Amino acid sequence: MRGVASRASAQDRTLRPAPHPAFGHLLPHPGRRRFPHRIVAALPSISRAIAELSKGGSLTLSRAPDGFDAFCVADLARALARDGEKRSVVLVHVARDGQRARAFAEALSFAAPEIEALEFPAWDCQPYDRVSPNAALVARRMTTLSRLARTRSSLERPRVLLTTVNALTQRVVPRARMEAESFSAAPGNAVDMDALTRWLETNGFMRASTVRETGEYAVRGGILDLFAPGMPNPVRLDFFGDTLESIRAFDVESQRTIGQLRALDLVPMSEAQLTTETMRRFRQGYVALFGAQTRGDPLYEAVSEGRRHPGLEHWLPLFYDKLDAVFDYLDGAPLVFDAMAEDAAAERFAQIKDYHDARKQAHDLDPAHSAYKPLAADALYLAPSEWRARVDGASLAQVAPFAMPEGKGLVVDAGGKPGRSFALERADENANVFEAAIRHIRDLQGAGKRVIVAGWSDGSRERLGHVLAEHGEKNVEPVSSLAQAVALSKGRVALAVVGVEQGFEAGDLALIGEQDILGDRLVRARKKQRRAQDFIAEAGALSPGDLVVHVDHGIGRFVGLKTIEAVGAPHDCLELHYAGGDKLFLPVENIELLSRYGSEDTEAQLDKLGGVGWQTRKARMKNRIREMAHGLIAIAAARATRTAPKFVAQQGLYDEFCARFPYDETEDQQASIEAVLDDLAAGHPMDRLVCGDVGFGKTEVALRAAFACAMEGKQVAVVVPTTLLARQHFKTFSARFAGLPVKVAQMSRMVHAADFKAAKAGVASGDVDIVVGTHALLGKTVKFHDLGLVIVDEEQHFGVGHKERLKELRAEVHVLTLSATPIPRTLQLALTGVRELSIIATPPVDRLAVRSFVTPFDELIVREALLRERYRGGQSFFVCPRIEDLEDAAAFLRTSMPEAKFTTVHGQMPMTELEEKIEAFYDGKYDILLSTNIVESGLDIPTANTLVVWRADMFGLAQLYQLRGRVGRSKTRAYALFTIPANRTITPQAQKRLDVLQSLDTLGAGFQLASHDLDIRGAGNLLGDEQSGHIKEVGYELYQQMLNDAVAALKAGVEAPAEEQWSPTITLGTPVTLPDDYVPDLNLRLQLYRRLSTLESDEDIESFAAEMIDRFGPLPDEAGQLLKLVSIKALCRKAHIDKVDAGPKGVIVSFRDNSFANPAGLVRYIAEQGPEAKVRPDMKVVFIRDFEDKTERLEGTRLIMRTLAQIASKKAG
Repeated sequence: MRGVASRASAQDRTLRPAPHPAFGHLLPHPGRRRFPHRIVAALPSISRAIAELSKGGSLTLSRAPDGFDAFCVADLARALARDGEKRSVVLVHVARDGQRARAFAEALSFAAPEIEALEFPAWDCQPYDRVSPNAALVARRMTTLSRLARTRSSLERPRVLLTTVNALTQRVVPRARMEAESFSAAPGNAVDMDALTRWLETNGFMRASTVRETGEYAVRGGILDLFAPGMPNPVRLDFFGDTLESIRAFDVESQRTIGQLRALDLVPMSEAQLTTETMRRFRQGYVALFGAQTRGDPLYEAVSEGRRHPGLEHWLPLFYDKLDAVFDYLDGAPLVFDAMAEDAAAERFAQIKDYHDARKQAHDLDPAHSAYKPLAADALYLAPSEWRARVDGASLAQVAPFAMPEGKGLVVDAGGKPGRSFALERADENANVFEAAIRHIRDLQGAGKRVIVAGWSDGSRERLGHVLAEHGEKNVEPVSSLAQAVALSKGRVALAVVGVEQGFEAGDLALIGEQDILGDRLVRARKKQRRAQDFIAEAGALSPGDLVVHVDHGIGRFVGLKTIEAVGAPHDCLELHYAGGDKLFLPVENIELLSRYGSEDTEAQLDKLGGVGWQTRKARMKNRIREMAHGLIAIAAARATRTAPKFVAQQGLYDEFCARFPYDETEDQQASIEAVLDDLAAGHPMDRLVCGDVGFGKTEVALRAAFACAMEGKQVAVVVPTTLLARQHFKTFSARFAGLPVKVAQMSRMVHAADFKAAKAGVASGDVDIVVGTHALLGKTVKFHDLGLVIVDEEQHFGVGHKERLKELRAEVHVLTLSATPIPRTLQLALTGVRELSIIATPPVDRLAVRSFVTPFDELIVREALLRERYRGGQSFFVCPRIEDLEDAAAFLRTSMPEAKFTTVHGQMPMTELEEKIEAFYDGKYDILLSTNIVESGLDIPTANTLVVWRADMFGLAQLYQLRGRVGRSKTRAYALFTIPANRTITPQAQKRLDVLQSLDTLGAGFQLASHDLDIRGAGNLLGDEQSGHIKEVGYELYQQMLNDAVAALKAGVEAPAEEQWSPTITLGTPVTLPDDYVPDLNLRLQLYRRLSTLESDEDIESFAAEMIDRFGPLPDEAGQLLKLVSIKALCRKAHIDKVDAGPKGVIVSFRDNSFANPAGLVRYIAEQGPEAKVRPDMKVVFIRDFEDKTERLEGTRLIMRTLAQIASKKAG
């Protein structure tokens, strides 16, 4: 062993630059730039650490605070890289939890970008849970295990494994199995497509019609799309027979190719693979452990049928002969344990035992009917004794943030210490925290230290740079790695992105964290965003059974797609049924004549084909809409002609105000803020609706607007529906405006009479700048001194009377309306462009972390969820649909949760009692708030992060959505449990609602729900307080379109009624369709037809064709002819041609209403054609041609239409 040590030391001597003579330890000598990547050159004691780990020894690395430990690990990894070439990894870092692991990974990539960091996260569910871990997370685990099993570390790119205690204590898929189960292919290889499809199914991929999410695949003829774990984009495999011709990456949004790949490596999507062998092994093991009574056992039955049951992974040991530990993948690599990692392991083992004992106890009471049959604790997890043996047998470096006395084993001093916190300056209203930070930076530089200021994200780094420059520190430079920071000249300050909770100092390096200066921060990983209009369009797709409205024939029911023989050629048509059994077949190229009538739960009287009822209704509606549009335009015009004060945010102060926002702004939020500030600076009264989801940061938009207004000396009124919300906003506004010359007051029933009176007087005299209150603010007795901005929050809770009062205020003041699910009337005004609309559809930091489970009511799960929340110091909501259910729920809580304190509230209580109880819950006096759905409106309690809904099948979708938004409003992982009655079936509609709720995890779906609501209820009269749901008469989409057209026409100054929508009828005698075998999925075909019908220009059609070839392979003849037909249709519309009949002998053209824009030009053209063209007595024009060949017929018809369109565009004269 001594030979190894000396060799390591010799290597160490050759690799390291000599320590700096003055400061001894962290930076290389400026004159020696041979190894620029070796930044953290260490003390001789670090060399001892390297030597010790090289020979398999253990040690403690003291004085290595969080953040700096990543710099030390980078150094160790580089020095041990040569030894690590024989292993899967050079060394392993074990973090105490997932959040710490992410922060460490970020710090390591900054310290040493050349190191390959493999992350192996733990499951994000509890031991013995009923739910599976997140699919994307499992995919990352499998990718890492596959890399560890099949590849080695290298000298050029040393590899470090980053994992957590929870991940290390759990058993994993056997290594031999991982080596065998991966799939690799390259273009030119012979690949059996059916075998690949079977492999994807076996390994947890889900079949879909269009690939959008990780773990999905789609097959279309010789093309296979799949989204593999760990890949930035999905890939498209193009086969010719059994030969793989190409592998192309494509974009999820456009589905267009974005690049070629040279090879593809796939790993299983799931740790539990369902093959014949594993299913047989599972069934044998399950029966041996739990007896042959498996009838009605959902897990056993699902696996027997080859289905994935939720939570199946918790029985993973039954699928394999034996499981391995993560240690078996590491080839004896040294371990680096985070501070407190051993404590976290002890806690984890205690937790596993608790969960196991609780499940076992419930199971043993009635084994035959038990809903959950738990495995022994050491089947899926390491036993504490095995863990101890594994850790003691490994080479281990234990990190400690503080100095450790020399004692048992080797202690190496890394020489770091925590940095300075500016908490005192933050708390002191008279101190400026940025000036204090700059003084500290100058002191550090004076002591010869190199300073790095670290932000959490690119955005916060940029803002920090601005603010530091404002306060006099202009010598700042953004850097992306430690090497760049060290290369800067001495007087410059490096600005980096490193997620450290607290800064540190070590040798002559000092890092100041954003949190040191500004307090707690939250940061999100940026995802590629879908545009708002994309997901709204998707929500409105047609599906069979929908009620639809045909522009000419009225309300019918869409039955499905049908292929009809027309003039001897197949043609795809939409089958519509009308009253009295009438049927209408609408060619797919005319699909734009259809619109959805409303949502699936609306009932409507079908029209009769050819009846007059529809036409009279439509004419009546048209007049009414024109009057309404006049009124709307008058309002908008009056607003545009009035002036309002211009408010421009004062840059320096504004940046500082923004820096107090503890999140990163999302893209949508930033866009909304900019739109609002632009409106305020425009000089016209603003009227903007910010439609953002529950907890998506609307309040921040309001705060920025209030800042711009208040700093100009104008007053701001914030109107909210409830006293609780008033109190909450008052706290928020007071905290954010602390230290600024702005006085914030509150006016609601919660305020003492004297304070209320003082606030009212202050508002009248101008002493109060921002007033937050309920509709008391809208009272006639409240007089404002100089009101500049009104902010209306949770707009859906205000009645018409309050809105009329707001309208009076609205004349000269700016109005900002905030809502998650706006009432239809408000949304309608925004959609027609009369009010400005901003949508915030991007969730802020960690908002996706609300894990929603729909589960049969299970006492153990509910108790465990509530206890878990209580033990992590949080609170829970327990919500029932009816007041009479509260007593049953209270009885359950009393018997099952005797250790928890709960209080009950509902809407029929006296207001004072209700507010006292909620206030007590807000202040943490109770663990659980048992209530009806009155908690849905705007209550923000950051400590409440668990929601249990009793009888979730009895709630509406928007209610469930608002309820779920009450939790998950802080850094902590939130859980929402929607329980349904056990052993009872629920209605299909309720099931659908709950399915939708689970699927709406990733979107800001409040807007979708609101537009769905507009579908159902109608918008009402937009101008007055009578609510006439006249959308019912013509259907939601058509009404919307008619109103938009009327508003647009009036804006353009056109008084005449706009021409109705129409679509030419074209018969060519050639097959025009997207064949079933080309696009097998019906809904996808309908979507494509709908998109096709809107294409107008040749460029759009060409682009669509390119996308089709990309997605589905070469265009079949029928699809090519369909695209030509769409091109002919666009030309017909330009030439005002109503009908085209083309056959082997020529083309007959009918003009709409027998009119043509340029009659003289048409006569001239017909005359030029000689005997080959003539006008019939019925005013139809006949072009005689030899069109036997169908391709010639299409091209010839297109040529004639193009000529006619050109003549029409020149107009007479």
